[in-house]
Amino acid sequence: MKRSFLAACSIPLILLAFSRHAGTAGSNSCQHAVPDPLTNTLLWKISGNHLKQPSYLFGTMHVLCTRDAILSDSLKNVIRNCNEIYFEIDLDDMNGMFQSMKYMRMNDSKKLSDLLTPGDYNKVKSYFEKQGSILPFSMLERFKPLLISSLVEESGLDCQTTNGMELVIQQEAHAQSKKINGLETVEFQAGLFDSIPYDRQAQDLVNYIDSVDTYKKTTSELVSVYLKQDLEKIDELTRSGDASIANYIDLLLYNRSRKWADALTDLLPQKSLLIAVGAGHLPGDNGLINLLKKRGFVLTPVKN
Repeated sequence: MKRSFLAACSIPLILLAFSRHAGTAGSNSCQHAVPDPLTNTLLWKISGNHLKQPSYLFGTMHVLCTRDAILSDSLKNVIRNCNEIYFEIDLDDMNGMFQSMKYMRMNDSKKLSDLLTPGDYNKVKSYFEKQGSILPFSMLERFKPLLISSLVEESGLDCQTTNGMELVIQQEAHAQSKKINGLETVEFQAGLFDSIPYDRQAQDLVNYIDSVDTYKKTTSELVSVYLKQDLEKIDELTRSGDASIANYIDLLLYNRSRKWADALTDLLPQKSLLIAVGAGHLPGDNGLINLLKKRGFVLTPVKN
């Protein structure tokens, strides 16, 4: 599984969401059984199972070039006609976003300098100071290292300005006066990374920075696959590549998808929803498309 794919489509979007809101205030292993082939689209209609009205599932990418983070007419129509929108976390909960700082920090007041050699620490510090960040390094160095790896991913995009699909959907939802909710809490998302040893996360961050040019090529491939809406390729990328994260694919991806499928089984009969989550959660035997089918729902591809 390639790190850049996780950062953009599968890793919880807590830090990216927080940094966007902070900027606004100042001025995104199981055995695998092959499911049915999927049509190339990120937008799926959910019906059947005695639903009175359909809902929709959409695969997001947490960070894209602004020019690529756009909504199709089909997706705009879904937003216009649904009752409520569910992201991974409630992006309208501004108080929760700013309170999330304590959950993003490592436990026991640890910081990167406690986990790395002086040489590696200075390498990471120099990288972020050179790149620039909406959050100062003195703040970032206390965060769980795998969270701040997402910011390295963003720097690999070939553009001056970036955006995320969730934030574009959020803006359209506000224009349509739609309520926004979350499938998880910020506290839960940040807590996922306490299950991965901090020193391992820190070393992975160093390795990522050392190979940043290689990851830029991977990022380019990822963006191409996402814009083609090729869920089969997305699933392939998710299950191959970076062994350092592969051991945690259940934690970061599959277990969360299963919990969401259980929650949606109760939520879908109540209202017409748009569920917009990282695209890595959609395909595969453990993806939301297949999990919802197993629960009796009908998933139909929608032209996007």
